[in-house]
Formats: sequence, C-alpha cells, structure tokens
Amino acid sequence: MLKGIDPVLNADILYILRAMGHGDDLAIVDANFPAETMATERYVRMEAIDAPGMLRKVLQVLPVDGFVDDPLRRMQVVDDPNAVPPVVEEMEMIAVEELGAATIIHKVERFAFYDQTRQAFAIIATGDTRKYANVLIRKGVISTDPD
Repeated sequence: MLKGIDPVLNADILYILRAMGHGDDLAIVDANFPAETMATERYVRMEAIDAPGMLRKVLQVLPVDGFVDDPLRRMQVVDDPNAVPPVVEEMEMIAVEELGAATIIHKVERFAFYDQTRQAFAIIATGDTRKYANVLIRKGVISTDPD
C-alpha cells in the first residue's frame, strides 16, 4: 500500500501512468470494447470498477495535455452523433470536477475512436457494461519552470 494513492491504481496502472510521456494517450474502455484485440502491448483489465470511477482515479494523478483542443475524447453514438448517453454525462461531470469548468469530452466517430485507441500507449478495460463508456485521455506535463 502507498500513502495517498487509491489502491485501485495498482502497480500495473501506476507503471503505465508514470511511463507515459507528454502526448501519449490512455484509453479507459467498457467491458464490451475489443480492448485486448486493440492493445498493442500495455493492457490492464479492471473488472471491479466502472469507467467513470476509473476516469476519476486516473484524473486525480495524471496531468492532462493543455496544448491540444481535445485532450479528452469519447466515442460518439452510432446513428445519433448528438446523443449523450448517461454514462458519458457522468464522465463529463467527473472531468469538470477534476479538471475545471471548461473541460469538454470531445466526441469522435466510432471507427476513428478505434483507430485512436489502437495508437494509445495503454488500455484499461473496466467492468462497465454500459454502452459508450469509453474515453481517451492525452497526457500533459508537470513543470517546475516559472514560464
């Protein structure tokens, strides 16, 4: 156990988060997502937590890229691009709570989301059985420079 670190962030996840560099993406996906098929190398299954819960834990320790317009991305609903499923609303509330009022989770067409996930540094597959409980997070930087 570590002080101040939620035990949900196990050794595998902490390694992934620390090893990621600026601009690397992390995918947090639902139980229906083809995560193992898409994972190039780094893949963790966390069935005991839902996607919004994992998003909260990750955002509490991972800096998010402030140099891009879409550091948080989610899969848009097939055949209804303007729909916002309840699980996405939940993730948006968490993002605002953890990152600030101007935070938006941008929607990405399904197959484009798959392509971006294939390029992700790592995938965390949750036990969430709700459709569209998928999000990509682009890692930012922490700096001690005064600039």
